[in-house]
Amino acid sequence: MVFTIQVNNKKIRAEKGETILSALNRNGIIIPTLCRMKDFTPTGACRMCVVEVEGRDRLVTACSQPVEEWMKIKTHSPRVITARKTIVELLLSNHPDDCLYCDRNLDCELQRLAEELNISERRIRSKKIKPRLDQSSPAIVRELSKCILCGRCIRVCEEIITSTSIDFINKGKSTHVGPAMDRDFNFSSCIHCGQCVVVCPTAALHEKHNITEVQEYLNKPEILKVIQYSPLVPVGIAEELGIRYNRDFDRIINSVLRKIGFDKVFNTGTGTDICISELTDQLMERIENKADKPLYITACPAWVKYAEQFMPSVIPDLSTIKSPQQITGVLIKTLVAGQSAVKPEKIFSVSVTPCTAMKFEARRDGMMRKGISDVDAVLTIRELARLIRLYGIDVTNADQEPADEPMEGRSSVSAIAEVSGGLAEGVIRSAWFRISKTEAERQLFKKLRSGNSFREASFSIGEIEINVAVVDGLKGLEKLKASQAAGKRYDLIEVMTCPGGCINGAGLTFNGSKDEKKSRAKMIYQADESDAVSLPCKSPVLRNLYEKLIKENKEISDKKIFYTHFEKRNVLL
Repeated sequence: MVFTIQVNNKKIRAEKGETILSALNRNGIIIPTLCRMKDFTPTGACRMCVVEVEGRDRLVTACSQPVEEWMKIKTHSPRVITARKTIVELLLSNHPDDCLYCDRNLDCELQRLAEELNISERRIRSKKIKPRLDQSSPAIVRELSKCILCGRCIRVCEEIITSTSIDFINKGKSTHVGPAMDRDFNFSSCIHCGQCVVVCPTAALHEKHNITEVQEYLNKPEILKVIQYSPLVPVGIAEELGIRYNRDFDRIINSVLRKIGFDKVFNTGTGTDICISELTDQLMERIENKADKPLYITACPAWVKYAEQFMPSVIPDLSTIKSPQQITGVLIKTLVAGQSAVKPEKIFSVSVTPCTAMKFEARRDGMMRKGISDVDAVLTIRELARLIRLYGIDVTNADQEPADEPMEGRSSVSAIAEVSGGLAEGVIRSAWFRISKTEAERQLFKKLRSGNSFREASFSIGEIEINVAVVDGLKGLEKLKASQAAGKRYDLIEVMTCPGGCINGAGLTFNGSKDEKKSRAKMIYQADESDAVSLPCKSPVLRNLYEKLIKENKEISDKKIFYTHFEKRNVLL
């Protein structure tokens, strides 16, 4: 049912059942919000969206109040503006005054609201929140003094990620956000996905930076500085720097990284090709042996930690092949070290990724050999953009250069592995080619490419039928369990923590809209259609690695070094 309401003395159309905020936004009227997140049930907790409704004594929260046909609304009356201004002033009264040093300076929602409401002096004074800096996590830093109790991080952790690692603690003025028993993050069930960082408006939660460490090593001439970057990094860097992306930018990134000071630049996509190839071997072996349980595959360290904590029963069926980042790190500290005649401890290996959980993964016990990490530092795309600005590099005038051998290229399926369902698609396409000697048609994978939180498809390759499930965001695990309980059998299950996959990773730009995220996936799939090398088995780079370089290196010739182990984790709930 559509009817009209009066807003600021003008009539607009509204639909029965929608909120005042929804009706206003749809008609081009914007009012500020803090606690609200799209697609979440509104709470009206922050009260920034209050409006004046004729006939009501109190201001009402537009995000939670349904529209009614009789309503006459004022969105920016003196009373409303005063209320919003007072709310922000109260938040600022005990907020730290370190904006110049804050991680979200110039990109802070509280700072932006203060500017919009013309708050230029401190009228309300309060005792500052006692600073408490929690840096125990390898991926996320928590600064309680900057928290404005909007609750967005809690809702994302509980409703989207489902790990419920944080909540409100204490009452009244002592209320704050923290893990169970108010312990530090390293004691919690946090899986380091970083989605709380993405929604935090004030940098009370932000990624742990490794820029300073990288800078220090860049100035050490005796150290071989090596960097790898995932296929999504050029797209993300272009977004961060405000440049329109095209395929040439992939080669420009190589030039930029060398200007910063890195001696060797590699493509993590080569490691993805190895990962897909090894996963295909595992799947084929299980099908041949008629395994009665599915093979869980993933390149997502956040899901692996979630499984170790909350679903230990799947650990025996979880593929132990390392992630592309760690496989590439292994090759750097073995193969590249040998080719460069440098000891592994004299190599500083950096990875650039759209994922914060990769920072945690690089510190796992299974990712070290003889006390030496295969990946020494992990930078998010945001951090690399800062590094590029720091070194004053004009990317628009940079040359195009290839990455270094022996990891200079990749197949197109290594890029689609950045999208949820892409890794499973890459494995099935590789298996298809091995069995039938022909490539599978892309249209066969439409079901795996849909946007649902749980999707499934069956593939018939000759006499073999492979049932595949994709869990897109951990909310989809409940649907997977229900399907399995109903008797459905799967051969291959892919799980990604961030909805949509790495294209929605916490290391990407904060201000990415839904359309921008969709365009990332669209670009990846378009490249898959046009790239000359579509499968790992067709990649000359991978053939050179498998048929020559890996065989000649005793340390990695048996490929056991590409595998790790997982075990149950006991954490505070």
